[in-house]
Amino acid sequence: VAAERPSRYEMTEEEYARLQTEAASEINEAKRELKQTTDTELLNDPALKDFDLENYDSENSSDEEAQDGPHIFSNIKGLSFYAEDEQDPLINGEDDAELEAEEAEEERVFATDNLLLVAKTEDDISSIDMCVFEPESDSLFVHHDFMLPAFPLQVTWLDYRVGRKAKMEGSGNYVAVATFEPRIEIWDLDTLDAAYPDLVLGTTDKKALRKAKGKPHKEFHTDAVMDMSWNTNVRNLLASSSADTTVKLWDLSSAVCVQSYEHHKNKVQAVQWHPSDSSVLLTGGYDKRVSVFDSRAPNAISWWTVDADVESVMWDVHSPSHFYVATDSGLVRYFDVRMGENSAPVFTLVAHDEAVSAMDQHPTMPGMLVTGSSDETVKVWDVRDKPSMVMSRNPDVGSIFSAKFCPDEPMLLAMGGSNGESRIWDMATTMQIRRAFGGAE
Repeated sequence: VAAERPSRYEMTEEEYARLQTEAASEINEAKRELKQTTDTELLNDPALKDFDLENYDSENSSDEEAQDGPHIFSNIKGLSFYAEDEQDPLINGEDDAELEAEEAEEERVFATDNLLLVAKTEDDISSIDMCVFEPESDSLFVHHDFMLPAFPLQVTWLDYRVGRKAKMEGSGNYVAVATFEPRIEIWDLDTLDAAYPDLVLGTTDKKALRKAKGKPHKEFHTDAVMDMSWNTNVRNLLASSSADTTVKLWDLSSAVCVQSYEHHKNKVQAVQWHPSDSSVLLTGGYDKRVSVFDSRAPNAISWWTVDADVESVMWDVHSPSHFYVATDSGLVRYFDVRMGENSAPVFTLVAHDEAVSAMDQHPTMPGMLVTGSSDETVKVWDVRDKPSMVMSRNPDVGSIFSAKFCPDEPMLLAMGGSNGESRIWDMATTMQIRRAFGGAE
């Protein structure tokens, strides 16, 4: 649950020291790379061409000197003059209280608000937006955001308190963010203007990462983090999968990797905890294999082989002995774990012409499955008896990256895609869905 009145970020002395250390490390790294780059390579860098560095010292500065003369402010209009300081509202602070009250009201988060996390990259700048959706006006607006160090790949919400609020009672409001960087950042969503995550899982030591050269390491990821899953039953545990071929188990209370699994032979695209059995993990990778295993006994693994690279995996919350697997070939398979490894799927959906890049299930209506694809369509399926497609829709967001049901209003589906847009679909207003699922809510 989000805080009604988010607090503002305040930098501590420890964080100042940490940032100084990291800045010094970045500067030393830049100096090291600069020594390996010749002057000719720098001058020929396309990004620096516009600055004409070859002629930098010979530029005529007379124009600049003319601009710095005594008339620099002569063209500014609308200046106000007050005989006494007490008359100037910018000095006496008369407007401050009213302005602060207005800002506080705008920042307020109501219990009835539906919140949506949007990870995006625009003009090479990546960020997380915490958006508020108001169904009455059908409006979606950004409440606050924070910057990311690299292109985001996946986000996971969790309520386990970490960082500066770790000792506070009750649950928190956090998001774990996976990017192309080989680490996970956890941000407090109840803090405005945050400059730094509350917790970082993995190493920031570039020397150690260079030494690892992308090979598996027991203590941290060495390549992009592809997926994450928070354990809602053992709330201090977060699982992650990576392009370094490993799956890692993190203790959020200590920010330490407590277990590393290397059973896949290629990038591990997907990982998910079992909804009720708190130690069981489901993983899928680019080795075209899916595994189910107990995290306490990782050598006892059950395997299923599929036709293409795995895009996502998902336990059936309405029948926890079953799971879905979506692949790059556009197929969705449904397996029964009780039938044993490499058993045939219960059914297979020829879902899309291209990769199934998004998949979710209705949290309260058994059998309602949603898939999204790089073919730019979102499809609704009824898989209760004889699986069939209910409808297909193009939400006009480009290739589909994500499609998720709202846990509090399950007939609302949030969709995001390659063109940077987000859409909210009220599925209760669609005749085909009402006809197929009756009184679904």
